Amino acid sequence: MDDLSPGNTSIPAIDSDRVASGIAGLDDIVGGGLPRRRLYLVEGDPGTGKTTLALQFLQEGRRLGENVLYITLSETKDELTDVARSHGWSLEGIALYEIDDLQYQDDYQDEEYTVFHPAEVELSQTTQRIYSQVQQLDPSRVVFDSLSEFRLMAQGALRYRREILRIKQFFARRQSTVLLLDDRTSEQNDLQLQSISHGVIRLERIDSEYGVSRRRLQVLKMRGVCFRDGYHDYTIRTGGLTVFPRLVASEHRPPYEKDRASSGVSGLDALLGGGIERASSSLIIGPAGSGKSTLATQFISAACKRGERVWCGIFEENCETFRDRASGTGMPVQGFIDAGLLQLQQIDPGALSPGEFVSAVRTAVERDGVRMVVIDSLNGYLNAIPNEHFLLVQMHELLTYLSQQGIITLMVMAQHGLMGHMQAPIEVSYLADNVLMLRYFEAQGEVRLALSIVKKRKGLHERTIRELWLTGEGIRIGEPLREFSGVLTGVPRFMGDKKDLSAADDGRS
Repeated sequence: MDDLSPGNTSIPAIDSDRVASGIAGLDDIVGGGLPRRRLYLVEGDPGTGKTTLALQFLQEGRRLGENVLYITLSETKDELTDVARSHGWSLEGIALYEIDDLQYQDDYQDEEYTVFHPAEVELSQTTQRIYSQVQQLDPSRVVFDSLSEFRLMAQGALRYRREILRIKQFFARRQSTVLLLDDRTSEQNDLQLQSISHGVIRLERIDSEYGVSRRRLQVLKMRGVCFRDGYHDYTIRTGGLTVFPRLVASEHRPPYEKDRASSGVSGLDALLGGGIERASSSLIIGPAGSGKSTLATQFISAACKRGERVWCGIFEENCETFRDRASGTGMPVQGFIDAGLLQLQQIDPGALSPGEFVSAVRTAVERDGVRMVVIDSLNGYLNAIPNEHFLLVQMHELLTYLSQQGIITLMVMAQHGLMGHMQAPIEVSYLADNVLMLRYFEAQGEVRLALSIVKKRKGLHERTIRELWLTGEGIRIGEPLREFSGVLTGVPRFMGDKKDLSAADDGRS
């Protein structure tokens, strides 16, 4: 999926006392960039993207015309060049200083240390060479990669802490903003280093049993800064890290017009008490094949005919199948797609993080001005989140955000089973403002469909159960099924005269 994060469409304005990290999502999390002239720890296991983040940090400094320096004890210049090339970057304008520990061992292997331990001499000479290089270049941004080698040379916690404090004081005098990279291979949790640093950013990689690994970022500490706490998903693709800040609905409260939106079908509007209200969420639930997606497509078609933009995230089927099904039920959508009114986005739950999905929705709302969001279906979205509890929390935050934006949200969910007792994979009906329930029932040897509105939080609605017909010309809503009982249970009984069924069939034709 393309990068659709609102934080990555443009670099936010950075205060003069802040420094842009080159990653818009990270700048958003810390409230507008990192405070200048401070030392930050970026920690994470190997493969979490620390080097890529550091290079983005320096690339941004170079773009702003600053002197930048990359000090490496673990990566060679060739390796860093390869990393940059893989993202389409050039290291021109970035000073690279490579420190080879083996060089010191060769230079001093014949000397005998009678007062100092050889490691202490090597560490002192390493830091002196770093200081000399910094004084020559006078950089405003510095990356130190990595602390693991530095920790090994110190050969003791006290010596290591003192040396890190000296480095911090040295760069503070130089008024440099410094990133210290730590791969956490020597110590699982170096609290001493975290206490010295002005801020701590942790990168994590979570392997899943199926699909791609999920990566998330957490700001553990940022002195004097109000930052967005918690975990934030991020991806590493060509072009670097893309961070998706965790959605906080309370931060988004623009005004919107309060009215109802028609479905385009008079019988359906009657069931809904006049249509669906703006800033509301609706759950379309029922067994497989009962017309849930077709019903959602009816709302999509009506919105596009009004000239409103719609975003639809498809989990189960592909975009071609969606278009073919819509055309087969008298609701061709290709014209809406060509006109830019409908965005169909096919989503692979095995390759998508929840934060990236929320970011795609936010971009559609804030950048593209969509007025309706459709999620088809929640079953696929559930597969992207291994823990049901987190799905409910994220869905609540997303629905609250969309409601505050004045967006109509439609969610499709398939229930397990076809007849009789049916269950949803997770209980989300309490989150939705409206619940549209679809059911099968049998009459005269024919499988038929029934539709009812079992919940409507805003306003009145019909309490009847009506027959639903899916035809080549669209959706039709029949009269209330007053001669049946038990339709919602999935095991109905006909209580009336068979002539009534024949009359209903005549009306349908």
